[in-house]
Amino acid sequence: MIAEQVKEEYPDFNLSIIDTKCASLGQGLIVMEAARMAKENFSKDEIVEAVQFHSQHMEHLFTVDDLDHLAKGGRVSKASAFVGGLLNIKPLLNVEDGKLVPLEKIRGKKKLLRRIVEVMKERGVGFKNQIVGISQADDIETATELKNIIMEELHAKDVYITSIGAAVGSHTGPGTIAIFFLNKLPS
Repeated sequence: MIAEQVKEEYPDFNLSIIDTKCASLGQGLIVMEAARMAKENFSKDEIVEAVQFHSQHMEHLFTVDDLDHLAKGGRVSKASAFVGGLLNIKPLLNVEDGKLVPLEKIRGKKKLLRRIVEVMKERGVGFKNQIVGISQADDIETATELKNIIMEELHAKDVYITSIGAAVGSHTGPGTIAIFFLNKLPS
């Protein structure tokens, strides 16, 4: 790991390395919080503690528009991808401890968006005091629609929308939507 090599090479730098086990904007939200705290002159220990807390409590929900890219990557069988496409099945997936976990299979995009918000209500807390992240792969329209639902129903402090990076996007394909939020707020 490059960070470990840098830490060894420059022992006087006092570098802390934290594996957030987060992806995409999930990690980005954590970095933005750390940057905010640094700008406000929090101590290094306070920032490290906050990063660790956010890493442990960052939820990752996502869905793909079709299952073909997941099938190519070996995440689902080709037969499942074919049948899912025929039936307009949209998977709702979660990332737990860095691993992909399927939650539900939902028919149709409208039902899927509603279910995402329901799962956010079940798992999330204090949306008025947190920023929710949405990453999208070539589907700004759906991301904006989801943002509007989140603002209307959960009254989030804010919702940031970004594009999914090339590495994640190549495995999930166009139409992927990922949502990031905290399931617990710091005291």
